[in-house]
Amino acid sequence: MVKWEYATVPLLVHATKQILDQWGEDGWELVQVVPGPNETNLVAYLKRPRD
Repeated sequence: MVKWEYATVPLLVHATKQILDQWGEDGWELVQVVPGPNETNLVAYLKRPRD
């Protein structure tokens, strides 16, 4: 059975692609993006298999 680890990451609207690309390079998979505490921020939920 696969065990997962999770991360929540603040996303800046003007740098969303760069932030997600960097986390993807580290093996993280995007699960969901939700609105952040204000209109200029988003929050990404990511997961990856735990070693």
